[in-house]
Amino acid sequence: MEQSELNEQSTSQLDAVNAGQIIAPPADNNAGRAQYPQVNPATCATCGATAASNGNGATAPSYVFAIGRVEMRFPTLAVEKEFAQATGRADTKGLTDRAAAHAVLSERSNRYIARQVCWVFSIEGLETYILVPRDPADYDQLLEAVRPQPSPLDLDVVVGVRGPIAPPEMCNGLMAPIVIFDQIYSFDRDALIKAIPRPEKTSAKEFGPAAEELFDRIMLAADNAGSTDDHRALNYLAVRYPAIYTTAADAFGRNSSLTAVDVQRSPLSSTRNVVDVIFSFTNRATYVVEKFFTRVDVTEEFPFLVTKMSPYFDR
Repeated sequence: MEQSELNEQSTSQLDAVNAGQIIAPPADNNAGRAQYPQVNPATCATCGATAASNGNGATAPSYVFAIGRVEMRFPTLAVEKEFAQATGRADTKGLTDRAAAHAVLSERSNRYIARQVCWVFSIEGLETYILVPRDPADYDQLLEAVRPQPSPLDLDVVVGVRGPIAPPEMCNGLMAPIVIFDQIYSFDRDALIKAIPRPEKTSAKEFGPAAEELFDRIMLAADNAGSTDDHRALNYLAVRYPAIYTTAADAFGRNSSLTAVDVQRSPLSSTRNVVDVIFSFTNRATYVVEKFFTRVDVTEEFPFLVTKMSPYFDR
């Protein structure tokens, strides 16, 4: 079976069991493309992605699914001065520096500057990756991440392939891994919480604080570079699968607390790379532990759900 057919089959089966429960990301700027370009990082001289052995002598790309913030940097003094001249020609009266930068870079005539600046992806304030689009048209996604009115609650999700360490001249001395990205989507915490379907038996007054607390806990657990299978699965669930928040809200209603989130290789993982993400809830009065889990396939660049949230029993 072709890989695309396998993904379509898995997706259709999942939609049937979840009945539309997956959180959809913001509209994709590349919706017109039939599929994402397939590049072999082991042989591509331009993509710059690293290759890792899969144990059979073959090579496999290192994928990234990370949550953080996109920031713009000037790689050289010449690019910074060119940006300053473009800003001087633009009508930026009354705009903040961030809003002015967004307005200048959004102008089609200044798109050459967007291709010259350095795009850095930071996680918890640490400069983690340097972003490079696989398709030049995807600079629009980077520009959307440079918000005119930023908030501490803003988050960006980057999905792509990890490459080698950037040379010092690429980003003004910053030597971080390059990520050739295929997708970026941005949101803030409040927007994500509002997008989570609320259980019928739970009031909005009860569900809101429960979802916010779980999201904050998940973000602490997902404080990672998003490059390992475990981290990619957890990051994917945090922003794309609302059932984890619904399960937590139900547990809080039963006087239980979230006490652990574990990720382990699924016993069903053979030809595909599948992991189990296990959520443990402990009753505050009886200390009885109740566990739930979901399976995520992280074989390829885009993770997807294999099994919906279900009770978990230790074997």
